[in-house]
Amino acid sequence: MKAFYTIGLLILSNTFMTLAWYGHLKFKELNWFQNAGLITIVLISWGIALFEYCFQVPANRIGFEGNGGPFSLVQLKIVQEVITLVVFSAFLLLFFKNESLKLNHLVSFAFIVLAVYFAYKK
Repeated sequence: MKAFYTIGLLILSNTFMTLAWYGHLKFKELNWFQNAGLITIVLISWGIALFEYCFQVPANRIGFEGNGGPFSLVQLKIVQEVITLVVFSAFLLLFFKNESLKLNHLVSFAFIVLAVYFAYKK
């Protein structure tokens, strides 16, 4: 059960992280952000990233085997990276219609998924 909580919290965390890191690239399309300066955008992104930390920290505490969770520290990091790729890919396809995932991107993602396999292999 802790694995599901950890993964769910990591998905939420990465959703906010992706929005904070890349969402601001779409802000200029909103009327009230068209004239926003870099400092304003950074502060807004930091505000969004606060929610990322509100989910990331509990995910790591619940999931870490040193706290009774099912994952080693390396496994937590690898899972987080794969979740980041999945969330980023969905974000890309939903919000950046002029961007696309090409074969070389998918191959590189596949190698990261293979990293998960090897991280869990005993």
